[in-house]
Amino acid sequence: MASNADNHSYRKNVENINRLSFAVGVYRPPSEGGSSSLLLRITENCPWNKCTFCEMYKGHPFGYRTVADIKADIDTVKVMVDEIREVSRKIGQDGHVNRDVLRALLSVNPYLNENHCFSTVFSWLYYGGKTAFLQDANSMIMRPPEFIDVLQHLRKTLNTLTRVTSYTRSKTLAQRKLEDLIAIREAGLDRIHVGLETGDDEILKIVRKGVTSAEQIEGGKKAMAAGFQLSEYWMPDLGGRERWRQHAENTARVLNEINPNYIRSRPFVPRQGTAIFEDYEQGRLHISSPHERLQELQVMIENLNVTSRVCFDHNMNSWTNKNGGLLFSLDYEGYKFPEEKLSVLELIREGLTVDESRHIDIKELIAMGSL
Repeated sequence: MASNADNHSYRKNVENINRLSFAVGVYRPPSEGGSSSLLLRITENCPWNKCTFCEMYKGHPFGYRTVADIKADIDTVKVMVDEIREVSRKIGQDGHVNRDVLRALLSVNPYLNENHCFSTVFSWLYYGGKTAFLQDANSMIMRPPEFIDVLQHLRKTLNTLTRVTSYTRSKTLAQRKLEDLIAIREAGLDRIHVGLETGDDEILKIVRKGVTSAEQIEGGKKAMAAGFQLSEYWMPDLGGRERWRQHAENTARVLNEINPNYIRSRPFVPRQGTAIFEDYEQGRLHISSPHERLQELQVMIENLNVTSRVCFDHNMNSWTNKNGGLLFSLDYEGYKFPEEKLSVLELIREGLTVDESRHIDIKELIAMGSL
């Protein structure tokens, strides 16, 4: 622990850190949290915000942030980084960010770790300062020249970044010119996460996704052609028992056309406060059992012909194997297809032999109020 004299030498650094702030949103993909990405709010909330299954931004209007405001946030992060590294040098850590640095900072202000902006920046530096995630739901909605300006400033100011990532929508990608997407990629956006949800046009219309399967394919192909690392998310059981097969087959069809870098499974959960939860409560949508969800997954995987990594990196992929553990790995890199396709199908078959009562049942969690 630093002495009082040492505390005095970097007290001003701590005061500077504590008075600084920048915009940070709530949501990011698990894979970005797992790599301790720096979170920067480029736009606010969701410009579409009509999907019947999503509660994330309901009641919050979309906000288009100015380039000047975003750049100011990036500059604020840089000042915080410099102050933290200066404290590191003053305590003999040569600019490295570690637990000794955290103890030194908290010795001056024990409440500093309650400052969300500080915690975000410190954690990012502690894990290497390599990745950033641009929030909120659709950063690609920014006008291309403005987005490029922001990305160039981000890369220049925080030059330890090796990967910059964001959410976007298939519809937005389909509407963008390929040359604009290439320019955005070259300016520094490496990876994009897209909520495909389903490739079935009937279900897309029912859940008010605001896109067609043809637009999903067009947008996904453009993203791949522009050189992005593309993660596509789909929702097992989004069509319920009523439409499970068409959901599985058409989702595989769309993903085969796109052939993204990553395909990530996010099993459907009806959330309270959403329109689709009302459909569930009133019996217009019937959630599948754990085995039925696995059967849907089996059909989808059987029809999947890609060179993607297929991932189950979310805790709702919670089927149980015969030994009582998780059926699928939650690793962010998932399973490499086609090499591990047969292995995934074998896991599904194993899950189907496990007594259904041993799997987590979404309906029971809803009834208990756990979701």
